[in-house]
Amino acid sequence: MNIKTVYEIDLPSFGDKRGFLTSIEQIKNVPIEINRIFYIHHVTEDRGGHAHIETDQIIIAISGSFKLKVFDGTDEDIYSLNDCTKGIFTPRMTFCELYDFSPDAVCLVLANTYYDIKLSLRSRNEFINFLNR
Repeated sequence: MNIKTVYEIDLPSFGDKRGFLTSIEQIKNVPIEINRIFYIHHVTEDRGGHAHIETDQIIIAISGSFKLKVFDGTDEDIYSLNDCTKGIFTPRMTFCELYDFSPDAVCLVLANTYYDIKLSLRSRNEFINFLNR
């Protein structure tokens, strides 16, 4: 994987006088099968700081804003998330750091696998060492 495999996804939204509805359908408008959904809220410290060996994710700012730094072992990029109709696809073996959360931030994550801490690299150094083995 490399940093070029991280990309923004437009989530289809439909609106009328009542408001908007944004839908997410696995495979149809997101590139993964969804096996796990979780959200992060009332954040008081930076989150992430790890990479998943087998998990692809889509990260969405449902409310508020935050930043996402992605690192592939060589290059890094930063995304500002503040639009609930956009998601950032982060493939497996992408080191992710989430930070600069606004007080009202809610981060929704869609993942293609169930959680298994044994299949994650919990520090940047552990990630780099795994890549270089």
